[in-house]
Amino acid sequence: MKNVNVTPETHESVKNVDTKDPGIRVLGVVLESLPGNLFHVKLEENDHKVVAYLAGKLMQHRIWVLPGDQVTLELSPYDLTRGRIVWRNPGV
Repeated sequence: MKNVNVTPETHESVKNVDTKDPGIRVLGVVLESLPGNLFHVKLEENDHKVVAYLAGKLMQHRIWVLPGDQVTLELSPYDLTRGRIVWRNPGV
C-alpha cells in the first residue's frame, strides 16, 4: 500500500475548480421601480438600460432604492442586460 499525502490543497479535483467571476462593476441611475425588487437602470458609461435586482445584503438591511438614485451594478459577463444592485451611492 502506498503512503500518499493527499491534502485538500493538493487534491486533483480541487485544483480544477474555477473561482467565481466577480462580474463587471458599473455605475448607473435607477429609472423605474418594478414589482418584486426589480429596477430599470440606465448605465452611465454607454446609456444602455438593464433590468437589475437588489442584492441580498441590501434587502437584509432594508436599504431603500428609489428612482433617481445612483447605484453600483454588477453585471454578468454572460448576459449584459441583467444585473444586481450591490451598492446605493450616497449623496447624489
